[in-house]
Amino acid sequence: MPTTPPDVPPPPGVHVTSGGAVFSVHASGADGVEVCLFDRGPDGTEVERRVPLRNQVYGTWFDTVDGVGPGQRYGLRASGPWAPERALRHNAAKLLVDPYARAIEGGITVAPPVYGHRVGADLKGDLARRDDRDSVAYMPRCVVVDDAFDWGGDAPPRHRLCDSVIYEVHVKNATMRHPGVPEHLRGTYAGLAHPAFVEHLTSLGITAVELLPVHTFTHEPELVLRGLTNHWGYNTLGFFAPHAPYASTEDPQGVIDEFKGMVKILHAAGIEVILDVVYNHTAEQGQDGMTLSWRGLDQRAYYRLDEQGRDIDVTGCGNTLDLNHVATTRMVLDSLRYWVTEMHVDGFRFDLAVALARGKDEGYDPDHPFLVALRTDPVLSQVKLIAEPWDVGIHGWRTGQFPPPFAEWNDRYRDAARTYWLRDLAASTAGHVGHGVRDLATRLAGSQDLFGGQGRGTTASTNFVTAHDGFTIADLTRYDQKHNEANGHHGTDGSNDNRSWNHGHEGRTDDPEIAAERRRSMRNLLGTLLLSAGVPMVGGGDEFGRTQGGNNNPYSQDNETSWFDWDLEPWQEDLLATTRHLIELRAKHPVLRQRSFFSGRPVGAGGSPDLAWYAGDGEPMGHRWDGPSVDVLQALFDGTQLGQDSVLLTLNGSAWAAEVTLPRAPGSAAYELLWDSAWERPGGPGLTVPAGGEAPMTSASLRVWRVVSRR
Repeated sequence: MPTTPPDVPPPPGVHVTSGGAVFSVHASGADGVEVCLFDRGPDGTEVERRVPLRNQVYGTWFDTVDGVGPGQRYGLRASGPWAPERALRHNAAKLLVDPYARAIEGGITVAPPVYGHRVGADLKGDLARRDDRDSVAYMPRCVVVDDAFDWGGDAPPRHRLCDSVIYEVHVKNATMRHPGVPEHLRGTYAGLAHPAFVEHLTSLGITAVELLPVHTFTHEPELVLRGLTNHWGYNTLGFFAPHAPYASTEDPQGVIDEFKGMVKILHAAGIEVILDVVYNHTAEQGQDGMTLSWRGLDQRAYYRLDEQGRDIDVTGCGNTLDLNHVATTRMVLDSLRYWVTEMHVDGFRFDLAVALARGKDEGYDPDHPFLVALRTDPVLSQVKLIAEPWDVGIHGWRTGQFPPPFAEWNDRYRDAARTYWLRDLAASTAGHVGHGVRDLATRLAGSQDLFGGQGRGTTASTNFVTAHDGFTIADLTRYDQKHNEANGHHGTDGSNDNRSWNHGHEGRTDDPEIAAERRRSMRNLLGTLLLSAGVPMVGGGDEFGRTQGGNNNPYSQDNETSWFDWDLEPWQEDLLATTRHLIELRAKHPVLRQRSFFSGRPVGAGGSPDLAWYAGDGEPMGHRWDGPSVDVLQALFDGTQLGQDSVLLTLNGSAWAAEVTLPRAPGSAAYELLWDSAWERPGGPGLTVPAGGEAPMTSASLRVWRVVSRR
């Protein structure tokens, strides 16, 4: 006699019990859901056994399946109406990935049977006509896993944001060519946790790695047809499962254990793990795409659709997950909690975060239920939350508009730093006038114009000058134009607003003068980034000037274009030493990493303000802020209120050497030079200049001074 189902369904996913496992999946429009169990027969061939889920409550299908335990391979099938005009696309011939699968084995073979509708060899076809070919041979398998792991004494480092230096890095790129990592571990989670790479991070002073997507992902059909792959991973197939090809083992349980082991080792070194997560869309693309999971289960629940049942795409990837629906919101929140509680990660960077907070009217809502849930959840509210504050929908650019405790990628910072040190410098070389210093000064001080509300501080600004999408720091100084031909889009992909400058020659050059100017520009950008108020994010490899050959969108380049080359030339060793020195300077001087914004009011015993601005003549900026001809800017950060040294930054953004007068600031007797971007390597000639004295500066250079106070 059948049992009466409970009032509420069990939690989604697979939960092992004594003697079996409970399967639970949301598919509100389906007539039935089957679990497909895959085992090996006596001859070693795969055998599929289908078990219908007998219970359905509130759109969730569930049941206990006997004999299931860790290691069991499985998939799902959903039967129901095929009515694309009503956004119903059920097709029992299609094996589906469990949205809650914690391990996924194998990949997708892009072929017509993985489409719910009929397509030809070109993967184009009739959206209204159902395809009845079985996709089982072309789909990966979900795997039931054991969550047990020996974490030992693992504890999150919990660095304060004001003390953080984030390192954005791709798991494979980092070690694929690293000579200190054993060959079988290169490009893997274990490779990232190898002592050779961990020592590189700790010697730099990195406090957190921000990993490009590690959720299981797959490759867009159009890339596969061109013989390319999605290398970056912004094409999610599973929000709970780590990407198996990044592991050194093929065993699904081993993949999870290797990821956990990586986190444990990085934590032991004092390094946090932040994941770049893509909850704004999935790998199914638009309705003309493959049927892999969500669309075959309940596309009306999981995706934003218009009144005609068509995808509302604010991601540029064909679909948008609907976080106004309870099933989707729960899936995302459950995924996030899983990565914190079971995988021990320390935070998240939300790709195209505006797409996650669009209301039913499609407008961005800072009080969207999903954002409220994150801010109030006892687990998720305690980890680092970083928003990419834009998407490609209408009114999608929202920098500065996310609520606390979110930090945000600050694109305004990126643009200001590049404009001052590259675009305006190029203009100066040609005898033209640049954009002045006001915007750069605002960014140096923490971008209060963007993040000054709701009790936020400088740490709401994640500062960066490069990221995975765009030029590397070396290529910013080598190329005026992107060179993306290898991506197969005829050069149309990637940003055209790079604000780069090739210093007079496109690409590599043997001209020693141009090469020296480029190196100084790299040091200027790194110095500005690492000495500004806010949280610096270093693009992985920028610390030694890696190049992508001018490709500013190598999302499909799983090759030497993207993999770090660790065979460093002497100038790269010098740049690496410079980056270490700059991060050390930041750590030694708390005045450069304050959480609170600067008031400009007196704080020192001599009446000095917490932050004072001076021009190249040593006098206060005053009315000269809006003068486009102002190239030299001086910023004096007063540390006396912290019981620490005060620091003066002097920036000369012109193409000409300058005689700079150091300010006669209250309480300042002299200035001791700590670093000069004109130095190829830290430790240049010592220099102390009295307050009010002149200090000649090289063209296009940045200096850091320690203020010697009057006794």
